[in-house]
Amino acid sequence: MTMTTKRIPYGISDFRLISTENYYYVDKTRFIEEVERSPRFLFLIRPRRFGKSLWLATLSNYYDVATRDDFDKLFGQYYIGQHPTEERNSYLMLTFNFAMVNPDPDALNESFEEHASICFERFNMKYGHLLGEGYLEGYAQRPNAESKLEYIALRCERVGLPIYLVIDEYDNFTNVVLSRHGAGFFRFFFNKIKGVTTGNSAAVKRMFITGVSPVTLDDVTSGFNIASMVTMNPRFNEVLGFTEGEVREMLEYYKG
Repeated sequence: MTMTTKRIPYGISDFRLISTENYYYVDKTRFIEEVERSPRFLFLIRPRRFGKSLWLATLSNYYDVATRDDFDKLFGQYYIGQHPTEERNSYLMLTFNFAMVNPDPDALNESFEEHASICFERFNMKYGHLLGEGYLEGYAQRPNAESKLEYIALRCERVGLPIYLVIDEYDNFTNVVLSRHGAGFFRFFFNKIKGVTTGNSAAVKRMFITGVSPVTLDDVTSGFNIASMVTMNPRFNEVLGFTEGEVREMLEYYKG
């Protein structure tokens, strides 16, 4: 492998790193157009190690208002960089990765709250200055994940800034949740998500959720009936994983 040969991004799900540090990237950005042609709240399941986290990182970098100045650097060499959509760089990105939540039954609730707080703090560090005077003081008074989510959404609604909500590995603690008959906190959190998408002026305008099983969404969050399942939609068949053509192209690249 020469110095100019792109490195293999094994185990890397950081799109920015792959795009800017000479890693080989199988360009899936054309599917961003499919996302925008689809319903606004999407749910996609695939087996582990299929690239779900990298796909969500790609969406996050594409839609984030904070990456507007880096758009050409990040996407210029890819399909969507040459065919940008009207919605690029127009959202505040609120992201969760439930793989970071401890699935131990005795630690689940506390770990979930800790992870949500970290995600909200990251959101605040990036966008807090856009949300008006007193925002951070009001946020600090919210006691739990549900109330923090509602507060953030209402403030974004007030100032007219849309949110793109992303959840990775939503079913990381499925067994614990099911064994506890729906783990009320988890069900209520998804009910709250549904609430902040309701109404023409609601802040959460788009959502993308990934996981490996539909069980939790069906059985535990039954009131969360706003998500459109695109797992079996032929238009999304190639959004994750590699096609034969993509594998052949990759092998030819490294063979040369």
